Amino acid sequence: MRFSSVLLGGEPKKTETVDNSTAEETPLAVVKEEKGDAVDVAEATTEVDLSIRRYRLWPLRWSVGWPTVIAYAVLPGVVLLLALTVGFAKWQAISTGEAHRSGVEATEAATEATIALLSYQPDTVESDLDAARSRLTGTFLDSYTELTQEVVIPGAKQKQISAVATVPGAALVSVTGSHAVVLLFVNQTVIVGQDAPTDTASRVRVALDKVDDRWLISEFEPV
Repeated sequence: MRFSSVLLGGEPKKTETVDNSTAEETPLAVVKEEKGDAVDVAEATTEVDLSIRRYRLWPLRWSVGWPTVIAYAVLPGVVLLLALTVGFAKWQAISTGEAHRSGVEATEAATEATIALLSYQPDTVESDLDAARSRLTGTFLDSYTELTQEVVIPGAKQKQISAVATVPGAALVSVTGSHAVVLLFVNQTVIVGQDAPTDTASRVRVALDKVDDRWLISEFEPV
């Protein structure tokens, strides 16, 4: 066998001719392929680097953007809310102060007017009750005028009737800028001629309307 003979040195060794063209082309192909692989690797590396840079820049962009959003959107809203809150608090304080002042004025007006309405002397009854009429308004003014002119004034003159009223207690029921309701506790002492004084106590619900900066009685109802 040829293989045995060569191994034992039986046949002369043949020299194989190498195709130079194949030998030369193979390294070039390998080099080109290696270069191509190197280019692909470089491009892939570049894409990865760009992706990493984009990923790193993304939070940076947002970190720069959020303060701007806060400065131009959130903070003005907070400032506006604070301004509205302060404004409302001031308005509420002013409204509360005005309501308190109106309540005090209405209560004083109701007290003074009631004393004037129910107090008179037989010798000055006309002037006394005419002065009281200036504290009234609306339909109650008309009713009071009719009652005093037809009943109270003639009776006081004829029978020598005198009356003195006091208001030991008053309570504000409600008040607005133009209307108020006050509950009064009224004591009245009446003397007819030479008779002994007669004392009466009553509660009166008084409604007042504000007319030309004055609190005037518009209703007067015993309760």
